[in-house]
Amino acid sequence: MIIRSVRKNDDLFQISNIYEQSWKFAYKGIIPDSFLESIPKGKWVNTVTKEGFYSLVMIDEDAFVGTTSYCSSRFKQFDGYGEIVSIYFLPEYMGKGNGKALFKSAVEELSSLGFTKVFLWVLEDNLRARHFYEKIGMKLTDEYIDDNIGGKELREVAYSADIDSLDF
Repeated sequence: MIIRSVRKNDDLFQISNIYEQSWKFAYKGIIPDSFLESIPKGKWVNTVTKEGFYSLVMIDEDAFVGTTSYCSSRFKQFDGYGEIVSIYFLPEYMGKGNGKALFKSAVEELSSLGFTKVFLWVLEDNLRARHFYEKIGMKLTDEYIDDNIGGKELREVAYSADIDSLDF
């Protein structure tokens, strides 16, 4: 596995496909099926090159299998923190230690940008992801965002940590 920054000549549709497949797998039973089934191809093409975001990809034998984006916090209550905006994998690459490697790389990049603290948002009902974040040392905060995705009311909760306290 290779982890590197997204490059200008990378196939952004292949990277967007990681988001699409991950959403359809990880959020099944959380987000309505009708919404998940209606996700258009290429929905996240512009996300990985969004101004102010940095993105990494994980590559297995020339195929993009995982991606993460990170930036300086976009939220006032986490001013001065680095933010993990997203971390997604093709379903067949989940649960095999790849998340830990990609998350670690993103945190190392945030640290190199001068951040000492990191946070992220996760759907409250996404217990698999929450367990992963807790296992590496992220701590649930009191912060949350109420959201509506596909007509369903959902809550996103925030996790944070000092970068030096994370256990990879």
